[in-house]
Amino acid sequence: MRHHKTIRKFGRVKKVREALLRSLARALVTNGKITTTEAKAKELRPFIEKLVTKAKHETVASRRIVAARLGGVGEINSAKMLFDTIAPKYKNRAGGYTRIIKMAPRKSDASKMAVIEFV
Repeated sequence: MRHHKTIRKFGRVKKVREALLRSLARALVTNGKITTTEAKAKELRPFIEKLVTKAKHETVASRRIVAARLGGVGEINSAKMLFDTIAPKYKNRAGGYTRIIKMAPRKSDASKMAVIEFV
């Protein structure tokens, strides 16, 4: 039984699922708003909000943690953008940095779609 098991697996193994969340997080940081399935948006929300909370504390250690969670050495630009532009906007906010807006189902397979964006 799956009682209290809240993680969504998306039919993927752990490494691929983590790569999916990282790429969605990088796209959200870069663009500020992305359209994806509702389940992916709901799974992305706590991932990105923890990163923004970590980015509000500007230390070398937090920069390294955020860069590692966003994809390691190759993705320094996303971490830099998170620290320089996004985190300062939420300095006085206790949480709830993102918003999920539900959309019409996708035509091809009728998947529930949603827009996730920074507030």
